[in-house]
Amino acid sequence: MNMINDLISQVSLGNSGRDWLAALSIAILLMGLFYLLRRLLKTRVQKMAKLTRTAWDDAIVDTLGKTTTAALVVFAFALGSLVLSLPPRLASLMGSLAVITLCVQAGLWASNLLKFWISRTIDAKRKEDPASVATLSVVSWIGRIVLWSVVLLLVLDNLGLDITALVAGLGIGGVAVALAVQNILGDLFASLSIVLDKPFVVGDFLVVGDFLGVVEQVGLKTTRLRSLSGEQLVMSNADLLQSRLRNYGRMYERRVLFSIGVTYQTPRDSLRAIPSIIKEAVSRQDKVRFDRAHFKSYGAYSIDFEAVYYVLDSDFNLYMDIQQEINLDIHEAFESRGIEFAYPTQTLLLSQQEQANPA
Repeated sequence: MNMINDLISQVSLGNSGRDWLAALSIAILLMGLFYLLRRLLKTRVQKMAKLTRTAWDDAIVDTLGKTTTAALVVFAFALGSLVLSLPPRLASLMGSLAVITLCVQAGLWASNLLKFWISRTIDAKRKEDPASVATLSVVSWIGRIVLWSVVLLLVLDNLGLDITALVAGLGIGGVAVALAVQNILGDLFASLSIVLDKPFVVGDFLVVGDFLGVVEQVGLKTTRLRSLSGEQLVMSNADLLQSRLRNYGRMYERRVLFSIGVTYQTPRDSLRAIPSIIKEAVSRQDKVRFDRAHFKSYGAYSIDFEAVYYVLDSDFNLYMDIQQEINLDIHEAFESRGIEFAYPTQTLLLSQQEQANPA
C-alpha cells in the first residue's frame, strides 16, 4: 500500500487530485477566454477598420488572425500550472516554454506587419518607380532574416544555451563576409538609399560628370541610363551617389538667358525701344514668364542687350520652340524699324600726313 501511495505521489508530483483538477480547469477556462478575446478583438477592430480610410487597421486585423491556437494553449496551461507545486526544474521549463512561445508569436506578428508594409510600398511604387520593386523585395527578405535571427537567439537563450560565443562568432563571420563583399554591399546599401531617399527615379534625365542620359532601371548593384546617342550607360550605385548629379527631371521651370547685339550706328531712340521689343516678343508666347531685358554693355563690335525669361515647363523641345518664335518676332521688329544686328567687324583708320616740299 505504501508503495502505491509513493507511486501516486511521484506521478502527481506531490499535488493532490484536487490541485490537478483546479489547474486543468483554470487552463481550459483561460484557453476559452483567450480564444473568445481574440475573436471579439478581431471583430471589433474589423468593424472599426471599415469606418476608416487607412489600411493599417486592416493590417492589425490580419495580424490578430495570425495568433495561433497552439500559442493560446501553451499560455493557458502555463498559467494554470502556477497553482501546482512543481519541482523547480519543471517550473523553469514551463516558464521557458511560455517565453519561447511568446517570442515565436511576436515574430509572426512582426513578420506579418513587415510583409504588409513592404507590400503596400511596392504597390504604391509599382507604377511610378517599377525598378524599386526588386530592391524592396530584397529589403523584405533581409528584414525577415534579421527578425527571425533575433527570435532564434532569444529561443536559444531561454533554452539555457550560452549564445555569447555564438553571437561573437556571428559577428566575426559577419565582418569577414563584409570585408570580402564590401563592394557589393556598398552598391546594395546605395541602392536602398536611392529607393528611400529618391534623388532620382526612372525617367529622370541625369547629368553625371561627362555622362548624361535618362534613367531606365535602378538595380541592386547598378543603375542603367540611356544616353542621347542611344547607347546604355551602366553605373555602379555607390559611384553614382558619390558623384555630383544634375537631375533635370526635377526641373519645374527653365530659366533662359540670351543676348542680342546691334550695331553702333543704331539711333538712340531705337536703343531705348529694344528692351520693350524683347519684352513684347517674350510675353507673346504661351507658358513663359518674362523677367527682364536691359542694355547690358558696350561690346567690342556691338551694343549688347541681355534678356531673361522662364519657360514654365521642363520640356527641352518646348523651350526651343519658344526661343525660335521669340527670335523670329525680334527679327521682324528689328527689320521694320531698320535696326541692324551686329556681327564681328573691324574698322581700320588710316592717317596721311602731307609734308610740304622745301622751296
